[in-house]
Amino acid sequence: MPTVSVKRDLLFHALGRTYTDEEFDELCFEFGLELDEITSEKDIISREQGDTKAEGASDVILYKIDVPANRYDLLCLEGLVRGLQVFKQKMEAPRYRRVSPVSSEPQRLVITEETTAVRPHAVAAVLRNITFTQERYDSFIELQEKLHQNVCRKRTLVAIGTHDLDTISGPFTYTAKPPGDIRFKPLNQAKEYTAQELMSLYKTDSHLRHYLHIIEDKPVYPVIYDSNGIVLSMPPIINGDHSKISLNTKNVFIECTATDLTKAKIVLDMMVTMFCEYCEEPFTVEETEVVYPDGRTCQYPELAYRKETLSADFINRKVGISESTEHIAQLLTKMCLRSEVMSDGEQIEVEIPPTRSDVIHACDIMEDAAMAYGFNNIPRTTPRTYTVANQLPLNKLSELLRQDLAAAGFTEALTFALCSQEDIADKLLKNISETRACHISNPKTAEFQVARTTLLSGLLKTVAANRKMPLPLRLFEISDVVLKDETKDVGARNNRRLCAVYYNKSPGFEVIHGLMDRVMQLLEVKPGQGNGYHIQAADVTHHRMCLLSQSLGKSMGSRTTEREG
Repeated sequence: MPTVSVKRDLLFHALGRTYTDEEFDELCFEFGLELDEITSEKDIISREQGDTKAEGASDVILYKIDVPANRYDLLCLEGLVRGLQVFKQKMEAPRYRRVSPVSSEPQRLVITEETTAVRPHAVAAVLRNITFTQERYDSFIELQEKLHQNVCRKRTLVAIGTHDLDTISGPFTYTAKPPGDIRFKPLNQAKEYTAQELMSLYKTDSHLRHYLHIIEDKPVYPVIYDSNGIVLSMPPIINGDHSKISLNTKNVFIECTATDLTKAKIVLDMMVTMFCEYCEEPFTVEETEVVYPDGRTCQYPELAYRKETLSADFINRKVGISESTEHIAQLLTKMCLRSEVMSDGEQIEVEIPPTRSDVIHACDIMEDAAMAYGFNNIPRTTPRTYTVANQLPLNKLSELLRQDLAAAGFTEALTFALCSQEDIADKLLKNISETRACHISNPKTAEFQVARTTLLSGLLKTVAANRKMPLPLRLFEISDVVLKDETKDVGARNNRRLCAVYYNKSPGFEVIHGLMDRVMQLLEVKPGQGNGYHIQAADVTHHRMCLLSQSLGKSMGSRTTEREG
């Protein structure tokens, strides 16, 4: 879940009252949120970097609030306050309007055909006569980053650019060019760079280097120009310094380039609806005309309202309550979903605003009704059907084996299900292509690149990390590995494995052999060449002693005796 950090005093001022920490925690729970932590900038820096680095940092109290991943409208102070105020019935949900410029034509963004190869979609809007303070400006920038990390999927789906409209002039052109043909002064830099030079420059940047892979292998890079040839941005990497916004900015041009048009519309709607309350005419957004390569024109932002109809009986049955139609309509209105009882007295017409892109189905509306009613207020009832859960046979067998392995003197290790490619390939003298490993598309660290295909690598790393412990070490693990399987709908399957390691200064083949015999005895698999198990030589790799156990004519895997040195 995304976490939003807001200054406590600023939040309380916007809410119009002061809460104790316990009261605000309860309010968050009622609204479906969670107050995760009460801290300060100084505490955060002190915890992460030490007391020395924290000197001079702010002592202002921060509330860290966990927000549902699909509630993009709660990712900033403005949206959070608006939602809580409507929930507490201190204000009505605002009505957002798209307006045309009073004295001129709408701004125009022309998309050329070259963008098809990289990021084919773009949408835009203008916040006219907006007033920034330092807190509003910080919140504006932070919302962009929160959206980038959330719905934008780290800028792969959508990239947001914000510009001071008074420093540039339309119409704007969104095109794509070879990296060597793009040259501009990027944000907060002192000189101009070509796109190629920028990619080299940002390879060491702690923030921007994570986005370079999105376009660096493309033959052309996306770029946005104004009518004078000034570069606004090179999405999804960096904006131009010429059009950067500041506290003095009055008119903001917002553009979103994307590979997913639906997500781009959602992101643009979120950006403008959260901050249009600071415009001279609150809750209005100036439209922008987008011209596509095929000649089509569209006006953005859409700010589309739609209506859904559902019965009060549906909500009562699903939630487990018995409320009147009028009361349910009131509950939904508290969740920013304006609702009215229809003429038949049974149906409810619900209006979904552009800020609630998370409402897709009637069940989403039902969930909001349950939240507004209060989960703790829903009466507990005994289910009509008696369905007591039972343990899966595989898990029951695993638990029984764990107990017996522990009784044999072995200690259970719990290792990560993700590991590096080296752990399951190079370090075991295998080729990564032979392992049938499932790869993580965008791993955070080199330690979590693939799903493990063997338990041995995890146990060996555990041994390596505990070599200073008194010997011998007897370790085992019973867990799942993940293997590619084209017959499965997800392309992979879990496979339960048992692995044990004995580590000592002297060989202990008889120890691991005895353990295997005990496991076979518990599983009622008798020794023998036919329908039993037997030991035979296996490929010896890197002086590691291996043996192969067979049951019912099928390979059971390898057993390894470890020794120091």
